[in-house]
Amino acid sequence: MTVTLHDLRRYAVARSLFPPTTLPRALEKFGFVQADPIRAPARAQDLTLRHRVKNYRAGDLEQRYAKLGIQEDFFINYGFVTRELQSLMHPRFVARPNSRAPRKDVWHSHRWPMKEERQSALLLEFIRERGTVHPREVDEHFAHGRVKNYWGGSSNATTHLLDKMHYAGMLRVVRRDEGIRVYAAREHQPAPADSAAGRARVDAMVDVAVGVYAPVPARSLWLVVSRLQYAAPQWKRELKDALHRAKQRLAHASIGGVDWYWPAKEDPVRVAADDGVRLLTPFDPIVWDRDRFEQLWKWKYRFEAYTPVAKRVRGYYALPTLWRDQVIGWSNLSVVDGELKSEFGYIASQPRDRAYKRELDAELARMRIFLGLELAED
Repeated sequence: MTVTLHDLRRYAVARSLFPPTTLPRALEKFGFVQADPIRAPARAQDLTLRHRVKNYRAGDLEQRYAKLGIQEDFFINYGFVTRELQSLMHPRFVARPNSRAPRKDVWHSHRWPMKEERQSALLLEFIRERGTVHPREVDEHFAHGRVKNYWGGSSNATTHLLDKMHYAGMLRVVRRDEGIRVYAAREHQPAPADSAAGRARVDAMVDVAVGVYAPVPARSLWLVVSRLQYAAPQWKRELKDALHRAKQRLAHASIGGVDWYWPAKEDPVRVAADDGVRLLTPFDPIVWDRDRFEQLWKWKYRFEAYTPVAKRVRGYYALPTLWRDQVIGWSNLSVVDGELKSEFGYIASQPRDRAYKRELDAELARMRIFLGLELAED
């Protein structure tokens, strides 16, 4: 079988933009959906799912979260994972021998200061007694003060510790109140009994990541495998061998001196083309891997939300514009006085094909419905 770059480009679009289905089935098919808090004009997880779920509306994931059997957690990025995937990643840490913490069933990294171990044990006991807690309740009870956060600013120390406990697997997010995570205690399953079971878990996580982002060039395969150190730091030493096993297990082809990989049972040649226009979030699986994006579409896309205004090229939250199997430009969308406003840019020039204008209008109409806006009159 001869595979061309054109085949892979069409395959990348077709396999990711599968026919719209139910929300539970879409989540099950992906296993992981990346999250981002910016709304421009909606959050990344909603903008991703609207293409894959029938009649999806902005906010559906958050509203239905508790009934979907999913969890907020860190995979290769922070987002929403199925329980099956989460079970592969945990327990991330084991209890330190001779811990002075009040409870011996608390899971810790050996890097945690003893003070945080004692605080987290007390917090966990408090949360178990309450059932579910808002960070404000915890802070009012313990008043841990303030710490320096990742961005160099000041964060509430209680929130910081709750974040660490959530990552460690001691807590789970049961819902969000106005965007703030509400927590409950999380019980752990036993760690794998032997190294073979651990390797099987790592291989399964690799398959999930490849399933979300395939086809991937060799450099991108290394990237997603290496980022599993955040999903399962306890298996970090296994990742080099896992990358080797993945290369043996996956289908692959060399195109222009670049090795590409995808799930072994999939055929990248015999896929149907899509004639529609799609406005994609910067975190959509089609877009997320910037190296793959540039190789498939021959131009550089950069996320500029944190770029100084004067240095932005395409806009604060530019949505790549996909037409058929080509990403031809970008759009910036906003809602002003209840109306959707749009601005477009193109790598070359706007297509003159009437089909493009028709499909773009249809995509903007879908966006209005997704956002809960009234459709503009013809």
